[in-house]
Amino acid sequence: MTTQVIVLNGGSSSGKSGIVRCLQAVLPDPWLAVGVDTLIQVMPASMQTSDTGIEFATDGGVSVGSEFRTLETAWMEGVAAMVRAGARVIIDDVFLSGTASQQRWQKALGGLNVLWVGVRCESAVAAGRELARGDRVSGMAASQAEVVHQGVVYDLEVDTTRTESLMCARAIVAQVG
Repeated sequence: MTTQVIVLNGGSSSGKSGIVRCLQAVLPDPWLAVGVDTLIQVMPASMQTSDTGIEFATDGGVSVGSEFRTLETAWMEGVAAMVRAGARVIIDDVFLSGTASQQRWQKALGGLNVLWVGVRCESAVAAGRELARGDRVSGMAASQAEVVHQGVVYDLEVDTTRTESLMCARAIVAQVG
């Protein structure tokens, strides 16, 4: 069966976005890219200052509440609907709750052919990227580097610590059926 969805999971500044752009360039067919960052950007600003929404702590920690989960579930179902309507989709996500995050996606993507990809990056390297980006709370990359992978089952893992995005994308393409 042909791969319909590629899910990239990795911590902040692990290199997922660069891999997504490379995948879109090297895959033979058009693929849409969706990411949790986009979901957060389209939510009302008040959701980022509420304990029922999503909060970013000064130490880089992230907590999500019930209203965020409700909108996230609707978004996931919407992404799955696009795939069921014929689009191929690359999902860029950060599994803050590890196994539970993957299970939410598995429920939404039920019946679809999904390639699960772990994007790893050494904590110190991700922290350096975070600093260079300047658009993230300091400490987020280090706090997420390992926790997002706990209990998650992948078809493939790539490591961007010393491997460029294009090489990681090519490894992923080799697994796309």
